[in-house]
Amino acid sequence: MTDTRPIGVFDSGLGGLTVVKEIQRLMPAEKVVYLGDTARCPYGGRSDETIAKFGLQDAQFLLDMDIKLLIVACNTVSSVALDYLEHTIKSVPVIGVVLPGARAAVLRTADRKVGVIGTAATIRTNSYKNAMHCVDPGVKVYGKACPLFVPLVEEGLIDSDITRLVAQHYLYDMIDIGVDCLILGCTHYPLLMEVIQGTVGTRMQLLDSALWTAKEAQDILTALNALAPKESDGHALSRFLISDLTPHFESLAESFLGRPLPSVEKLALEELVK
Repeated sequence: MTDTRPIGVFDSGLGGLTVVKEIQRLMPAEKVVYLGDTARCPYGGRSDETIAKFGLQDAQFLLDMDIKLLIVACNTVSSVALDYLEHTIKSVPVIGVVLPGARAAVLRTADRKVGVIGTAATIRTNSYKNAMHCVDPGVKVYGKACPLFVPLVEEGLIDSDITRLVAQHYLYDMIDIGVDCLILGCTHYPLLMEVIQGTVGTRMQLLDSALWTAKEAQDILTALNALAPKESDGHALSRFLISDLTPHFESLAESFLGRPLPSVEKLALEELVK
């Protein structure tokens, strides 16, 4: 039994394309409908009520496109409003990016000291800490907000002296604490993987939540017998929608996805807020 409907993925911007990249690597037959709310990005500095409202609007837009699974690829929405979305949406499975990454960290930390870096909202809510403590209450979790990482990625300063200095400023505390696993708790951060690893050293394992989220999606669709036919070309059939065409969009999107987008559709913001 197969299911040809798409997987719906949304983020406040383009970082969620790292989740799409992993989905297409693990499940190349799956088509994706991606929504990047670039007109209202970033979500991280907004109130919990606004984050929940934006998340539900994004989710409803994708649900109207007859998706079979909803992935909240925004760490901020996953941290603040995932429970709300799961309670509100009953028609399809809903997964976020926090719990998959948290589970992976608990399984991989030898010293039971895990670091989490993310937006201010992600760190403030202790979402990763709470998720890990549901699995192992004894794991010590250390959070660090890294608000400058996102604009550095957006500006294309992925391999620059400025980015390395910022990484040192944010991450030396994690080295001093002695964490052995570091969760990249923002979908922009995988693009800084080399800079971050170079800063913290090889003894600290970096965990990309995007990868573990894609694995969870694969497990769910397999259990539901809802995978797409193997002969499908998921990438060619996927749709990518944004609410604002931002500067350097194409090059940035290609960096996140690892290859060119087959097409891009710009939405009027009114289509999200209706």
